[in-house]
Amino acid sequence: MPDLALKRVTWREWLGLAAGLLALVALFLPWTTLTASRPEIEDALTTLPANDVTRDAWHAGFLAWAPLFLVFLPGLAVVLFGRVGAVRRAGLPHLWLMAVIGALLLMVLGWTTLDWQFDADQRGIFSAAGIEIGTGLGRYLGLAAAVVSAVVAFLDVRLLRAETRTRRR
Repeated sequence: MPDLALKRVTWREWLGLAAGLLALVALFLPWTTLTASRPEIEDALTTLPANDVTRDAWHAGFLAWAPLFLVFLPGLAVVLFGRVGAVRRAGLPHLWLMAVIGALLLMVLGWTTLDWQFDADQRGIFSAAGIEIGTGLGRYLGLAAAVVSAVVAFLDVRLLRAETRTRRR
């Protein structure tokens, strides 16, 4: 049975959970936005339904929402099970680090394939009209959450290594 004593949870584990919760918030913020440089096109975009102009992570595709869960779930796991010695020594900090690195890689891939959420015809129309596909606040917050979680997971792996070395002596 995991030890759920909240006072034993370290600041690293709390920060991992906080980053995961920030990633969950980012799911519902604008992830992809359409903008235009010409005023008449920008006015036309404002008359469209909001879901056609801005998309949250749920509507921006797999490469938008999946990485955020790879940030949240390990953050939750380290708070729940991070103080269980057997689970920690079995590699929970390493699992956390690998999951967050995977999330970062998926986010980078999602960023480079940003316009693929629209088909070729739509991209052609956007190009002809001067409409640009851009990133929203949610994408930046999700990336920040993943970076924070990766840094803290790295520190936790280093600490586990030090703990393991002192136990062996």
